Amino acid sequence: MTLLLDVHNLSISFAGKEVVHGISFSMAKGEKLAVVGESGSGKTITALSLLRLVMNAHVSGKALFNGRDTLSMSERDLRAIRGKDVAMIFQEPMTALNPLMTVGCQIAEVLVLKMAITPAQSALVAIELIAETGITEPQRCAQSYPHQLSGGQRQRAMIAMAVACQPQLLVADEPTTALDVSLRGRILELMARWQQKTGMAVLMITHDLNLVRRFADRIMVMEHGRIVEHNAQFDSPQHAYTRQLVGSQPQRHPETDTVLLGNTAPVMVAKGLRVSYPTKIPGWRGWFNKGEFVALQGLDFSLSAGQTLGIVGESGSGKSTLALAVLGLLPCQGQLTLHGQTWGDSAATNKALRRQIQVVFQDPFSSLSPRLTVEEIVEEGLEVHAPELSPAQRRQKVMAVLREAGLGEGDQMAQMLPCYPHEFSGGQRQRLAIARALIIDPRLLVLDEPTSALDVTVQQRILQLLGRLQRERGLSYLLITHDMAVIRAMAHHVLVMKDGVAVEYGTVQHIMTQPCHAQTRALVDDWQNVSAL
Repeated sequence: MTLLLDVHNLSISFAGKEVVHGISFSMAKGEKLAVVGESGSGKTITALSLLRLVMNAHVSGKALFNGRDTLSMSERDLRAIRGKDVAMIFQEPMTALNPLMTVGCQIAEVLVLKMAITPAQSALVAIELIAETGITEPQRCAQSYPHQLSGGQRQRAMIAMAVACQPQLLVADEPTTALDVSLRGRILELMARWQQKTGMAVLMITHDLNLVRRFADRIMVMEHGRIVEHNAQFDSPQHAYTRQLVGSQPQRHPETDTVLLGNTAPVMVAKGLRVSYPTKIPGWRGWFNKGEFVALQGLDFSLSAGQTLGIVGESGSGKSTLALAVLGLLPCQGQLTLHGQTWGDSAATNKALRRQIQVVFQDPFSSLSPRLTVEEIVEEGLEVHAPELSPAQRRQKVMAVLREAGLGEGDQMAQMLPCYPHEFSGGQRQRLAIARALIIDPRLLVLDEPTSALDVTVQQRILQLLGRLQRERGLSYLLITHDMAVIRAMAHHVLVMKDGVAVEYGTVQHIMTQPCHAQTRALVDDWQNVSAL
């Protein structure tokens, strides 16, 4: 066995506080090693430290890559390795990709700098790499900016960028977080093919335990900056922490099916909903006309008070576009009514609707302002919708909603108010996002992938919180997700989407046990196959 990476006694600390405690592990060439653990266990910090990408951290120990210690290399030598010999797929593509460059240009830039090929050649190779990830319109994707793509498309574009130079080691930090279950499997198969073709090793950081068992040669479990189990087999976990991870799966609460059954008044109704974007027409015809990309076409559905409508589909199926239309952030055709009112009738109507509908985004780290404290973030809605409240009354409501979101009691919450989002874990930030949405007492929450960026144990707790809030407040949820386990745990009705069209609509029981459309059957079958691993 030829070692590619050999880590000895790696310790990482910030301002004197040690977060990774003298861990050691190694990887052979062509090996696939998965690092598993909860948020805050030290997985990502460990991986980033191998390339010295952690700012203001004191790192000690050795990280030998092909016999050379990356922790003691000069910055110039390390730059030569980054992106070429060692590449990285970051967890959140929206913050990792350059918003001012098209996706194709960003991939081509890596090829020009690291592989010394011409810009014209690199542009063609970039399109080929995007096509290999399964994106149906690779040329359009290459010409798009990151914000014009779905979360899954952005993640696949980042994967294409990472493998562009055929690295010896690929560090994949949650590479399938934003992808639906069928696409997760295809991406892992694609990474496995690239791994076999080029002989690269893969260090995968993930909280997706089922897919780990399909992909990895070895598994390493971390807790609180320490390795608690190595060569772990999830069929027979030895450590108590590993057994806890394996047992943390979304569960449906018995009261979910009885919540507000007597109240069937629709909170939201859509009939013939359509959303389109203008596109450029190539050639001289584009001087006079514009094309059209139809993102949503002919959607019909309704959502009753106190219930959850799950929107499920592959990446790029139009789920997030639907969320933006429901929130009044995208113009749409057809009929869309919220409590009998429509967006755009008047400024006063729009303001009143904003109080009735709020959103919890997929990634709280990018949706919470890094310049505002917890108190300022949560009370912001009151300043707009309840300006008559005094500062003391606003603080009282902030403390109450933080307690309701499970963020502590008494002195603990008071100490939290002057803190900033980066000082909290992923699960705590998502609770902050939920508290911010609840502060103005809305009747409908749009949940856009609220748990996809969280590890399994935190995901379970967030789903329990959302279920409790729904029962206590009588909230309606529009739940957008690619995770069929979350759909099974939370939804009452399900709308299945593909390419902007609703292909199936029914109760969660019907969708999960008797799917009619081929797309629905594929999603349910993929989920059942992964769950059975």
